[in-house]
Amino acid sequence: MPKMKTNRGAAKRFRATANGFKAGQSHLNHILTKKSSKRKRQLGAMNQVAECDVPGVKRMLPYS
Repeated sequence: MPKMKTNRGAAKRFRATANGFKAGQSHLNHILTKKSSKRKRQLGAMNQVAECDVPGVKRMLPYS
């Protein structure tokens, strides 16, 4: 049986953890002047992928 291919876009966005996957957040690239410091600081943190999205991420990352 041939090897399964990893979705390269997903490989750059998600990292496997002991409890699922983590991913970065959006909205921190431009128009930063109107966003508060607290909001920008919190957007810099990683987020846990929602439980309903985990099966799709696992399908895209078969070897994680």
